[in-house]
Amino acid sequence: MTDGNVAYEPRVSLETLETLGEGHIAYVKQIRSEDVPELFPQAPKIAPGLKLFALHAADGTPIMLTDSREAAIANAWSNELQAVSVH
Repeated sequence: MTDGNVAYEPRVSLETLETLGEGHIAYVKQIRSEDVPELFPQAPKIAPGLKLFALHAADGTPIMLTDSREAAIANAWSNELQAVSVH
């Protein structure tokens, strides 16, 4: 939005951003097997050096871990979530 030569940026609180897409959007992120214990402490030990894919809720909560992007997206769809990729 502009007023003359002054541009106004809308301000959104962190709390609002955290709830954006909640229950509707999930994101898929490629991770390394070395990152699994931090994100999924209940997961069994996984060999180092593997590329995996994590599905997260819009607020960042880890939902599931898989070895393929397609499986993560399929899981999102089966839970009626719109999947987006994060690079």
